[in-house]
Amino acid sequence: MAAQLQNATNHDIEKLGKEAIDRLVWLGRFGKDPAGGVTRLLYSREWVEAQRALKQWMESEGFVARFDEVGNLSGILEGANADETILTGSHIDTVTNGGLYDGQYGIVAGMIAIKYLKDHFGKPKRNIEVISFAEEEGSRFPYTFWGSKNVIGKASRKEVERIQDADGISFIEAMKASGFTFRDESKPPRQDLKAFIEVHVEQGQVLEAEQKSIGIVYSIVGQRRFSIEVTGEANHAGTTPMKYRKDAAYASSHMIYEMIKLAEQYGDPLVATVGKITFIPNNVNVVPGKVVFSLDVRHPDKQAIVQYSDLFKEKIRGISKEHEVEISINMQLDTDPVPMAPQLVELIENGCKLNKFSYKLMHSGAGHDAQMMAETIPTAMIFVPSRKGISHNPAEYTDYRDLGKGVKTLIGILYELAY
Repeated sequence: MAAQLQNATNHDIEKLGKEAIDRLVWLGRFGKDPAGGVTRLLYSREWVEAQRALKQWMESEGFVARFDEVGNLSGILEGANADETILTGSHIDTVTNGGLYDGQYGIVAGMIAIKYLKDHFGKPKRNIEVISFAEEEGSRFPYTFWGSKNVIGKASRKEVERIQDADGISFIEAMKASGFTFRDESKPPRQDLKAFIEVHVEQGQVLEAEQKSIGIVYSIVGQRRFSIEVTGEANHAGTTPMKYRKDAAYASSHMIYEMIKLAEQYGDPLVATVGKITFIPNNVNVVPGKVVFSLDVRHPDKQAIVQYSDLFKEKIRGISKEHEVEISINMQLDTDPVPMAPQLVELIENGCKLNKFSYKLMHSGAGHDAQMMAETIPTAMIFVPSRKGISHNPAEYTDYRDLGKGVKTLIGILYELAY
């Protein structure tokens, strides 16, 4: 690694961090929400304005800037070998009333890092490209990772041609109104990409709690989602004695308690969440005859997910017999953990050591574009702390010095891969 990249000074970090926060505030103007956050949904007017503004920034820095068919925006610092590209970036879309950092920090960090490399080292051996993925969140349409799935050739027209947003606007209608269309599925995905590095806010409180500046992600968790239906017998709340009831709510609460208790006993890093419950008929004076609730299970080891799933199923089937209710367990999602490339993880770790940044090797409990990209090319993720772990919220915040350290870490690995 070049001497200029070693032993980052406080001045370097502050300068990079202040530039990052200035650009985040600037980008947050596109889709600024009256409630105080940012709402920038796929193919909305705010989304189009933000992508166009980013394109102008890219061009002003001397990058080659272009959109692909679906609206992914790339800014490229061309290298001596035009057939090989090192990619960085993240997503431009937000949740409704989200914060300034989720997604767009990875784009801003990529821009600043590539500009730094261009100013200090000139033309790279490989192309370095920052990408503003069109969509990741699934906040407008019931579809996620539209941007990165198109880059790797995994998205298809059939998956989105019949979906609509909450206002009844079709995906195709919104896309074409924004000036974009479908990728030509007869052509293969890009062959020039050699690595992808995504910088992101942690969206959790581990780094802050452990006072670490950088998180080096070694895996993105696998996930299972279940819908659990408990059927008892609806009856009058006043005339049905307790001993004669088949109360679906009582049985479900017993199950939920035992499922969460089981997860706690299993221990970190497994997490289990019941986030949605529907009572039927949901009347104040009726013993609930049916309850449907969700369960979300995550762990970086697939075998742990499978083992916990088997344990909780056995547990709640026993409870259903105890309460004389029927139970139906349906798995709606089953995704495997996605490991990051070990050679990239090692490069990032070496960079943190050189710069004397405190760091933690960790998994990501949330999904990211990196998990899509990792299916086809070596991929890594760099986390920076999130204050109080808050994300998808206007209160989302990362100190500018941590933002600067994230950019500095990205500069180091891009130099190693492209120069």
